[in-house]
Amino acid sequence: MFDARAFYKKRLSSHIKELGRYTRYIFNGHIAIVLFFFIAAVAYYYQAWLAQLPENFPTAIIIGIAFGLVVTYSPVRTLLQEPDLVFLLPAEMKMKPYFRNSIIYSFVTQLYVLFLVSAALGPLYTTSFPAREGKLYLLTILVLLIYKIANLLANWWMYKVRDSNHRRLELIVRTVMNILVFYFVVAGNMVAAGIVTVLFAALFLYDYALSKKQGAIVWDLLLEKDQNSMQAFYRVANMFSDVPHIKNRVKKRQWLVSLVTRNIPFEKRFSFDYLFRVTFVRSGDYVGMYTRLIIIGGLFIFLIPNVWVKLIFVVLFLYLSSFQMMALYQHHRTIMWLDIYPLEKMDRKRALVKIIYQLSIVQTILFALLFIFLQEYTGFLLALVAGIGFTYLFINGYVKKKLV
Repeated sequence: MFDARAFYKKRLSSHIKELGRYTRYIFNGHIAIVLFFFIAAVAYYYQAWLAQLPENFPTAIIIGIAFGLVVTYSPVRTLLQEPDLVFLLPAEMKMKPYFRNSIIYSFVTQLYVLFLVSAALGPLYTTSFPAREGKLYLLTILVLLIYKIANLLANWWMYKVRDSNHRRLELIVRTVMNILVFYFVVAGNMVAAGIVTVLFAALFLYDYALSKKQGAIVWDLLLEKDQNSMQAFYRVANMFSDVPHIKNRVKKRQWLVSLVTRNIPFEKRFSFDYLFRVTFVRSGDYVGMYTRLIIIGGLFIFLIPNVWVKLIFVVLFLYLSSFQMMALYQHHRTIMWLDIYPLEKMDRKRALVKIIYQLSIVQTILFALLFIFLQEYTGFLLALVAGIGFTYLFINGYVKKKLV
């Protein structure tokens, strides 16, 4: 006889083992040191910034948006796999305990994000509203937990609706309501917060009634959502270790491909130069990750007042980008044609070193130009020297030794 609870325990145990298998590679010694420095620097300058916080700073808007987005993003991890679309269909009526445990697991695993955001914004709240008691912020966190549960249930009910446009519209409306209610709570306008809460409750009941009118479970949608979440984790883990389960997404980006490949000579020894550049632009999330690191690093350089700490962040984000671009070397490891074609292994190593070097130089120049924008001309020269020097040492002292 099919036991949904026992089946969920087995599936959850397998899922946790899979996460633990790759998590230890993500939080290795290098990343642990980087994270420690990153958190320490952010905490120090965050405290210094709060000491000079202007009186008219839009704290309610910032916290309202942050809390609203945190509670809105409430996916349900069902842990379904592709064979389930066939083998679990006969047991669909017995799957209620399985999905109930999935909702509980999703809520528990997302609590850490709520507490991190609450802890990070707590000093901003107390600095902006010194006359308020700490209990009011704790009450806001309690409201945050209640809305998190409500949004998680609403997301689950909307998974039963096949119309993607309807789901998208409902999500937009719910997101706006979440942001507004926390904005009004933080701003102290409890009447407006109460009105939005009533509207949210009406939407909540509407989602429940709509889900009851739907037919069977939309298995393919649940599987798609869960696979997307797992693939996102695999893409992060793939930066630190080989992940055979990852499904690479390919995007055309023809204009960008033509831009980065136009100067490559049409010769055999430059085959890997072409391959790595096209892979960087079209496959996985390399170009997106590279762009995000530049933007985040640029924000820290812009916001941090101390020039020497700015330079440390220049080197830090160059390290993160260069380290993660090394995954390009093993990106096509499962394709046998690379072993069949008469291509030299040294050309493959040279091509990877070349693209990492070029991307690092571009990133260094962009960071250095930010110093000119800030009218810190000495910092501009130091950023160029630090970036180019680090790139040379990292590539020759680490990257080349790791390419086997």
